Amino acid sequence: MIQSATVIGAGSWGTALAALLSWRGLDVQFWGRDAELMAQLQDTRRSARYLPDLELPPQVRVTSDFHALQPADMLVFVVPSKAMLSTAQLVAQSGAASRARVLVSCSKGIELETGRRMTELIGSAIPGVPLAVLTGPNHAEEVARQMATAAVVACADDDIAKAVQACFTLPFFRTYTTDDIVGAEWAGAMKNPYAIAAGIAHGLKMGDNTLAALVTRALAEMVRLGMAEGGKVETFYGLSGVGDLMGTCYSEHSRNHRVGMMLGQGRPLDEIISSTRMVAEGVLNTASLHRAAQARGVRMPLLGEIYAVLHQGKSPKEGMRDLFSRDPRPEAD
Repeated sequence: MIQSATVIGAGSWGTALAALLSWRGLDVQFWGRDAELMAQLQDTRRSARYLPDLELPPQVRVTSDFHALQPADMLVFVVPSKAMLSTAQLVAQSGAASRARVLVSCSKGIELETGRRMTELIGSAIPGVPLAVLTGPNHAEEVARQMATAAVVACADDDIAKAVQACFTLPFFRTYTTDDIVGAEWAGAMKNPYAIAAGIAHGLKMGDNTLAALVTRALAEMVRLGMAEGGKVETFYGLSGVGDLMGTCYSEHSRNHRVGMMLGQGRPLDEIISSTRMVAEGVLNTASLHRAAQARGVRMPLLGEIYAVLHQGKSPKEGMRDLFSRDPRPEAD
């Protein structure tokens, strides 16, 4: 039984999960790198920057000092993918994982240089501890308001998966389990670029027909690359795949969708990124996934156009036109 947890990362999702685990009755520590933000959380119990309407339970212990963390049964990593390895290394050096029974990744991304998944990065820094993933169509804003939500815990060990599942089971938060950690992580990473594409379509004032086509073809591409990387096809038709894809492509809460919408409206990417504190993982993940698709020889024309817009200076309007004017193909191809 898992009785204590440390949440690493104080963005919107980390803040919501710290509250959720406390509501579940766990002893919760909450770490964030920004000392000013964590001091505000300690004093006011609210994150004005990320989730101003959520009051963090008083029993959650807040700190920006790794060395102040006590060992816990479960460590929950909720940091941007580009910071995952360095953060896990700091956790290892601090001793905060010395008695951990499981390390849970709640971040969605693939390392650009190596193609490693988030649990592979965590495991390389903190070896010998079981690894799990919490993923699915989960917007922090809605979890903070205790709106009905479903998620997936992926872990190779069924007993560990069930123990983590119990921690993330509340009357409004339902979790399922799977042993397909590879598929769950690739699905979570892949949905982000397609949310940018959906936002671009919105920004260009395209209609429901366009968005439905984009989401459907996005899923086909996710399945192709995910299976090439070793994931199971059924994972991509579940919450971590099509569920998360729909949630982020259609939602006003999606950071990636908002980035795409602003691109479609004509704003430069650099200006968009500098105007927000929140990380849109899809910008970096597009490069990682494009590289993986090329290495595996997987055809992903939609991802290719997103990559061209984000990293090669192609205009969103031109990218959308080229995508829809390609040579005809069978749907199953």
